[in-house]
Amino acid sequence: MTQQPRQNFLFLQVVLPILLAVGLSISLYLTIRWSSRQSDLVSSARQEQLVGLIVSRLQARIAHDQESSTVWDDAVNAVQAADTAWLDMNLGEWMHTYFQHDGAFVLNPKREVVYAFLAGVADKKSAYLHVKPFADPLVREIQKRLNAGDTTGIDDQVLSIGESDFTSIEGHPAIISVKPIVSDTGEIELTAGQEFLHIAVRYLDGDFLHELADDYQFDDLRFSKVKVQDDARSYAELKAASGATVGYFTWKPFEPGSAVMQATTPVLAGVALSLLVIMALLGVVIWRRSAHLKASQAQLAHLAHNDILTGLPNRATFARRLAKMLDASDETQTTAVLYLDLDRFKQVNDTLGHPVGDQLLIQVAARLREVAGTDTTVARLGGDEFTSAISGTSQEDVERLCDQFITAIRQPFAVDGQPILIGLSIGVALGHGNEIDADELTRKADIALYHAKAAGRNRFAIFGTHMDELVRSKRDLERDLRDAIESKDQIEVHYQPVFSAADHAMKGVEALVRWRHPIKGLVSPDQFIPVAEETRMIESLGEKVLREACAAALEWGSLEVAVNASAIELRSETYAMRVVSILGQLGFDPKRLEIEITETALADNSGHCEKNIGALRAIGVRFALDDFGTGFSSFGRLQRLDVDRIKIDKCFVAGFGKPGGNEDIVKAMIGIAHAKGLSTTAEGIETPEQNDILKKLGCDDLQGYLFSKPLPKRQIDELVARPSEARTVTN
Repeated sequence: MTQQPRQNFLFLQVVLPILLAVGLSISLYLTIRWSSRQSDLVSSARQEQLVGLIVSRLQARIAHDQESSTVWDDAVNAVQAADTAWLDMNLGEWMHTYFQHDGAFVLNPKREVVYAFLAGVADKKSAYLHVKPFADPLVREIQKRLNAGDTTGIDDQVLSIGESDFTSIEGHPAIISVKPIVSDTGEIELTAGQEFLHIAVRYLDGDFLHELADDYQFDDLRFSKVKVQDDARSYAELKAASGATVGYFTWKPFEPGSAVMQATTPVLAGVALSLLVIMALLGVVIWRRSAHLKASQAQLAHLAHNDILTGLPNRATFARRLAKMLDASDETQTTAVLYLDLDRFKQVNDTLGHPVGDQLLIQVAARLREVAGTDTTVARLGGDEFTSAISGTSQEDVERLCDQFITAIRQPFAVDGQPILIGLSIGVALGHGNEIDADELTRKADIALYHAKAAGRNRFAIFGTHMDELVRSKRDLERDLRDAIESKDQIEVHYQPVFSAADHAMKGVEALVRWRHPIKGLVSPDQFIPVAEETRMIESLGEKVLREACAAALEWGSLEVAVNASAIELRSETYAMRVVSILGQLGFDPKRLEIEITETALADNSGHCEKNIGALRAIGVRFALDDFGTGFSSFGRLQRLDVDRIKIDKCFVAGFGKPGGNEDIVKAMIGIAHAKGLSTTAEGIETPEQNDILKKLGCDDLQGYLFSKPLPKRQIDELVARPSEARTVTN
């Protein structure tokens, strides 16, 4: 073989394959390196986006956290009264402990500091000086918006306007959020621009960085004021609303591609078979990352259209589906909207806590979904409210579905081994064809729900035209009652005398509220008292009656005066303070005041009722348990409340002298009450026979039409002016 052919053979058989193998290896290596670099870049970009999203959500969450205490009548009263202890408990230290806020400040309308707290600053008086330069622009802006009546941004989730921004406070990156302190019920009127302001501060270094790093696996996460050119680190810029750079979050990026490259490089030095294995592994890695990305995108899409707790469609999704359902309907089809609300769910939250309540909502959603099946939409509107829509069905099918929903929810639930019993009320609205408005159909279902609850709960009601009129009448009554309480001449107080059973001497009076409507005349308390309690106007009404009754009694010598208080008033944390304030302003002796409460006060689990009673009894105010024996109470339950008297309901007295009368029951009541050191008053005395029996049974005091009906103040004045032996009045 000549030299030339040998050289050709060597080239073809040895060198060329080697060159091809080397070229293929290099090409494969460069391809893999490029892919790994792209994977690193995508991963780094996603981490930067994640940091921005988390910080943005934190900014919104801080404002939401503030509203838990700033949209609250008690907060308005507390800041106006400069109650520092209350502010510290609810707007300062509590915000720090519960929400991890690093600073909390309250400014009055003149931008003067009423309360200050800043973590790490011992001197609270100087704490606001650290924050003032950064908070002032936000304070000015929100006061400007309040003055202008700007409500931009307020919706079902955001209850008040606010201003927030990113800044750096003495080297700490921070979020500053400003919210006005406003009324949650609307009963406290505030002058626009004169609201007190609450400022929350949350540092973005320290604990926040540790939590972010732990939750999302950021390696060596830090905060830097400047961006240092370092290819080994990633940066996410933090900008203020003005566009100024506050600083940078920086971390060692997660580099999956580099990790893959390090794992495959030794293999590339091996045999050709290793190349196939490496390519297969690379393909698996890329497939997994692509699948993870698609899963993340699917999860984000799910969260945008579904309730995050239960997984059910949210309010917006339900509205879209209902509108589409109505558009597709024809004149022969019936569309039904069901508005569902859980009964007694608030008691679960109050007694067992919100985590148990959340788990209960998840189980409720599962049962509703199971009952509804795949053809019926079930959504969660928020709280314990759900809704459902079904098209192309009959009214009988809708009623059957409602019964199935109610039956399913009435079955006991179990959360952490705790059995829970709740109920379900449903309002139903039916529509035909595609001319129906979705909002109107939902509104009617909501009205029907109100009637279902009013009828006793655990039932459903189908909207009828009469319901609109009832709701309108109720709203008119609410409006007229609010006007009446604010007026000086519609709310009247009448007084029914109370007499000693022993000698019929007049001992005191019970104040009874009357409403003289300018058009309707006298409105029964049975009509307006429940409305006052439902709208919390009962507190204003109760104060008005208490003030007028005590002022009138100042002219009646030593006569005692009894005033009724609802369970809603007694459960208010400020009730005792308001009573003491009225007595002090009038100079009325607390020992002459008796407050009558009902048995529903015994069901208070918050403890406020007992605290209010204890505080008022400590200054001499006495308490009577009204209508005793008509509700769920017993003498065993009576141990929980310190009362001085029980009032025997007239339903027991009315049976005297009849077969199977209640004389023995009343005798037992009086005997046990006296054994416990309590006085007794019998109500509804209408006949001399009832008077004689009660006197014989040992009842202390008597009240009823036999002696006197409720009288206006001028007639009580005349009665008091008579000699004591001539004070007994009959109709």
